[in-house]
Amino acid sequence: MAGQMFLRVEEVAEELGVSKPYAYKLIRSMNAELKKTGCITISGRIDRKFFYEKFYGTRDQKERSI
Repeated sequence: MAGQMFLRVEEVAEELGVSKPYAYKLIRSMNAELKKTGCITISGRIDRKFFYEKFYGTRDQKERSI
């Protein structure tokens, strides 16, 4: 799924080791932040690059494994 543009709630929950309801809460918060910049968002999904930048300070998964 690394080629997908968006992370789904299941992937966020697994990546962070949190419950699905908490992952939904995090996604809602990040999507609200994106909406303020004029981006269109999808409920229950978050832009992969934005997620990694927000949580790990990198633009993609490969950079954070270094």
